[in-house]
Amino acid sequence: MRLEGKVAIITGGAGGMGAEEARLFAREGAKVVIADVLDEEGKQVEAQIAEAGGEATYVRTNVTSDHSWERLITETIALYGKLDILVNNAGVSSGSEDDKLGFDGWKRIMDVNATGVFLGTKYAVERMRQTGGGSIVNISSIMGFVGGEGGHPAYHASKGAVRIFTKAMAVQYGPEGIRVNSVHPGFMPPMRTATPDPDSREELIRLTPLRRTGETIEVANGVLFLASDDASFVTGTELVIDGGFIAR
Repeated sequence: MRLEGKVAIITGGAGGMGAEEARLFAREGAKVVIADVLDEEGKQVEAQIAEAGGEATYVRTNVTSDHSWERLITETIALYGKLDILVNNAGVSSGSEDDKLGFDGWKRIMDVNATGVFLGTKYAVERMRQTGGGSIVNISSIMGFVGGEGGHPAYHASKGAVRIFTKAMAVQYGPEGIRVNSVHPGFMPPMRTATPDPDSREELIRLTPLRRTGETIEVANGVLFLASDDASFVTGTELVIDGGFIAR
């Protein structure tokens, strides 16, 4: 198993890509801490992992809160003794705010998508420096590379911030054995919510060379690679999992 003996925190682990990552990491031998604000869903993922023979714990976590991160790290160390992997997966979508020039929407998206990644990295680095290294995987988006007509500007800005922040952390903490990489998913099944117009969805699929949306397990497999020792010489990189969309 590729994560045997590792301890991993996955934010946003109660649903979607985060839940897929949590289940996959547990199958690969990791002890997984599921961090989210969705208590019922988080407990369900914890139970699913336990039923499959894995080990996981749900911890309610607000990724925009210093205090919440401190508590998450403290509980992780108390339970499992160390932290090897952090996946900064929690985020809000481009369609979560209607007013594209409203300050409240800008702040909310930036707080969760960018500041949440900063805080997680801050606390993970502090712990990983004490144990000689680790792996941080930050979930960005293809919208961290390009603009778009329909998306909220803050979403693009936040995901672009994650992309460059990842590189800065990789350069600064590589000498201490901490690898930091970003993953950039393309269009996933939740498109129906993020892109409600069916014609727009069909156009996005047409512009994707593989002519389909991605599956959450395809993203999780990429995250697993970067988190594992298979990627021991990989840091500061961008793994794009988008069916070729931004290659056009």
